[in-house]
Order: sequence, then C-alpha cells, then structure tokens
Amino acid sequence: MVAGKRSGAGADPWARYRFTSIDPAFTLAAIDPAAKPHSSADKKRDRDRVDKLALELDVLQNVFFADRRFKLLIVLQGIDTSGKDGTLRSLFSRTTPLGVRTVAWKAPTEIESAHDFLWRIHHEVPARGEIVAFNRSHYEDVLVPVVAGTIDASETRRRYAQINDFERMLAEERTVILKFMLHISKDEQRDRLQARIDDPAKRWKFQRADLDVRKQWDEYRRAYERAIGATSTPWAPWIVVPADSKTHRNLMVCLAVREALRSLDLHYPDDDPSIAKLKVK
Repeated sequence: MVAGKRSGAGADPWARYRFTSIDPAFTLAAIDPAAKPHSSADKKRDRDRVDKLALELDVLQNVFFADRRFKLLIVLQGIDTSGKDGTLRSLFSRTTPLGVRTVAWKAPTEIESAHDFLWRIHHEVPARGEIVAFNRSHYEDVLVPVVAGTIDASETRRRYAQINDFERMLAEERTVILKFMLHISKDEQRDRLQARIDDPAKRWKFQRADLDVRKQWDEYRRAYERAIGATSTPWAPWIVVPADSKTHRNLMVCLAVREALRSLDLHYPDDDPSIAKLKVK
C-alpha cells in the first residue's frame, strides 16, 4: 500500500506513517522526510513536550516492569546519520535503568555467521517486564547483503518470511514490537556528515566508508522499501518517521512508545493488604 492511501487517513495522524500490511508496491516517495505531522510548529514547545513525554515514559516503564506480563521490543533502523543514537537518548533520558536495555548491532562475528541470521537476535529479545531497544537489528540482514549482492532474490524472500514468522512468534509470546524507520533526505545526510567532519568532538563518528555507502543511496532506499513492504504486519507494523527534524523525530517516536504502553492496561501487582498497617521501627 502506498503511504497515505488507507482508510481513515484524514482522521488518524499515524495513518500516513504506520504500515500494517504486506505491500510489494510500498514506496517512500509519498513520505516527506521534512514533514512534521505531530509538531506544534514551535520548536521550543516541541522540545518541552519531548521532555514531558520522557517523564511520562519513566512512570509507564516502572509500571511495565512491575506488571511483568508483557515485553517491549523497539527496533530503530535508518541510514547513517538518521539519528538512532539521538532518538534513544531522548526516549530514555528520564527512564530508570531497571528493566531497560539497548543493543547496538554490528556486523556478525565469525561464530554468529556460522548460524542462521536470527540466531544472535533471539538471544537479545526482551524478557517479561523488559524494554529492549535495537539500534539497527535483524533488518540489516535484508539490507546490507541485498545491496552488496551477497544474497539473491530468492534468499531475500526467504529471509522476509522468516522475519515475519519470528516476529509473529514473539508477538504471540506477548512481545509488543515497534519498528521505526528513521527517514531522512539525502541533503540532510550530507549536512550531518559534514557536521561530523567539521566538529573535532564528533569526528570520531565519521568513517571514510560512510561516503561509499552514501554513493549507494538509491540502492539502500530500494532495499528499505522492499523490506518494509514485505515485513509490515499487524503484529509488527512499521512506522516511517520523517527525521530531517531531530526534535520532531524524537517527538514522534516518544508518542508512539507512549501510545503502545498506554494500550496495555498496565497495573502494579496486588500487594499484601496487611502491609498497609505495618509501622517500621
């Protein structure tokens, strides 16, 4: 389904950006990376709102951890400089570390490569009461090797199907899955890469290989479109986040996580009624 062509698009602010069904014709063309669908049009007000959301998420996370019925997996994907690290800092800026974990995925090791591509992923998914955020994820295995040409179309399709089955199994085990593609423009990436080069404090983030990947911009865009189109499901929908604005990117992700946690009807476990009468001496 092409972005924006779905029922209720005028009423639901998420409808243009959330994808819940497989669509081989999916395209990013209709999604403006500079869009700000949740913005107040005032940057300071939006930043203040993100701060307030972070405090609210801290409360929700505490109840989530105490409730222990659910698991939450947050997947962040995006091309270099799209803001995965910054999004995580904003999302968890006020959150108690207890019950929250992030995993930054790199290229598979020799041992990991000797197993199926989901083997290392399954080990890191959340336990009951835990929130886990993936900085990159199993989707790298249907992006990088596709662009590099190390797997063919048939293997790619098999991996899409295996991902859908894997995520359905997680969902059936009460894992809430939120998948975000941080969508930036090529011009914005150029500016962010240049900023890394120009700032000695950020230069460590830049690698010459980033420029090689940038030359493959169109190939990675097509790989993302095919992956999102093949793995958008009711149990693990994709949300495409316009990310040219860092503030709006953070706002949109925080809002989506809050919406997901609120929908779970979380509550603290019942306590022993006799405790209320105890006096500590």
